[in-house]
Amino acid sequence: MPMKIVQIAGYLGSGKTTLIIALSRVISGQGAKVAVLVNDVGAVPVDGAVMQEYGLTVKDIGGGCICCQVSGSLLRTLEGLASEIRPDLVIIEPTGIAVPGSISETVRLAARKHPVEIGHTIVLFDTSRAAKLLTYDSLKHLVATQVKDATIIALSKCDLVAEPQIEGASRAMREINAAAEIMRLSVVSGDGISGLADRIGSAVLSA
Repeated sequence: MPMKIVQIAGYLGSGKTTLIIALSRVISGQGAKVAVLVNDVGAVPVDGAVMQEYGLTVKDIGGGCICCQVSGSLLRTLEGLASEIRPDLVIIEPTGIAVPGSISETVRLAARKHPVEIGHTIVLFDTSRAAKLLTYDSLKHLVATQVKDATIIALSKCDLVAEPQIEGASRAMREINAAAEIMRLSVVSGDGISGLADRIGSAVLSA
């Protein structure tokens, strides 16, 4: 059975790690073997007890950003997973400043050598910081670049903001990427988690 690779990206503090834990609980609970590739500064930001309880395999790719500086390490790690561990699903969590499109190119290289299915590129947008992320020029450019690469835009932390703010964030995302599906998420309440897990499980995109 091919190994499916999904990317969960987004700017710093958008809730990637918390979402990955929540999704892994759902997906592992359905009997799938999940591996997580983390590209972040410092220790692997996934609690060891959670990994053990839900059977997650976590690999830390340090030394730089996997979209450019250590893309070779990402490719070798993916090839190692495909050959040795053979998970059903690999979730890639890039650093908050990574460009998802560049990582997707590395995934396509792995797909040439191993039975790999390319799944969704999910980009989180923090609705609680929408004004800041869409106002400051440097942040706006990075966020727009990330969102343009998404097949699913996940509006995160919707429990923290009012409906008009969520609607405003959704319109702003649609202006940047008209093709992506937009979903609302709250890890705190669990809203949207099962739906996103279903999307991850069902979709296979073209390599």
